[in-house]
Amino acid sequence: MTGKNYTTVTEFFLLGLTDDSTLRVFFFLVFLGIYIVILLGNITIIVLIQKSSQLHTPMYFFLSHLAFVDIGYSSSVTPVMLLNFLGDTTSIPLQGCMAQLFSVVTFGTAECFLLAVMAYDRYVAICSPLLYSTHMSTRVCTLLVITSYLGGCVNAWTFTGCLLNLSFCGPNKINHFFCDYSPLLKLSCSHVPLVEILPSFSSGSIIVITLLIITISYVYILLSVLKIRSIEGRSKAFSTCTSHLTAVTLYFGTITFIYVLPKSIYSMDQNKVVSIFYTVVIPMLNPLIYSLRNKEVKGAMKKLICRKNLFS
Repeated sequence: MTGKNYTTVTEFFLLGLTDDSTLRVFFFLVFLGIYIVILLGNITIIVLIQKSSQLHTPMYFFLSHLAFVDIGYSSSVTPVMLLNFLGDTTSIPLQGCMAQLFSVVTFGTAECFLLAVMAYDRYVAICSPLLYSTHMSTRVCTLLVITSYLGGCVNAWTFTGCLLNLSFCGPNKINHFFCDYSPLLKLSCSHVPLVEILPSFSSGSIIVITLLIITISYVYILLSVLKIRSIEGRSKAFSTCTSHLTAVTLYFGTITFIYVLPKSIYSMDQNKVVSIFYTVVIPMLNPLIYSLRNKEVKGAMKKLICRKNLFS
């Protein structure tokens, strides 16, 4: 990447999801409700894990950070989207656009790494239970979480670094509800081939590596579970993995569509729909997936509610 950033455009206008005023009111109410559920659900998960001693294990330590990432991920996008529903367009300065893109990519990438870390945690718990406390010590867990956030920041710098090497001197209307990289690239009046390839390569590599870790972990888990003779034992082993597998399938399916597949095979409207799913819907679903399908979380919730009722 060479050249300087001769930017003449100082702000962008987000066109949002729709021009229809009636639909904007409807979408505002729907997404406001979803955002409230995201905040309440994920904050509840974090507080529950902090307050309940039976949830002070590596698996729930990673889950609390996943909940934090989901809050950050959604908060990077949803408030701006809600503002857009209140008017025809929403203006955002160039620096704000870069900050939003950096935040979205950081939290999105951190989620990839955390899901991979959680798969590795399940692998150690099921395949090497006697070594679990050693392999997943507090120091190791903290290091894995820090690495996840650092990986997110490095990938985000790849995106924003490429963006800084582009010049914007023409249209400044982004056909999206947030400052995503692809629509910004279309508005650029400079042609730097590397900036089109590098972010896709960086994101694609991270998706492939994390998916590979998840796949290998679950292959070993499956082989170990098949060796268990009792049906009850197999069911108990699989039950600790179903929530995670559901979250992995939903998240990686959508981000692969956006950041790995060629841009020519889908329209911008399809991009918007899929983007809504991974930035807004999945952060709402994750607390439900991990609470409704998890007996330990439901048990801790009941104990916490009973304790509050006792002291009230």
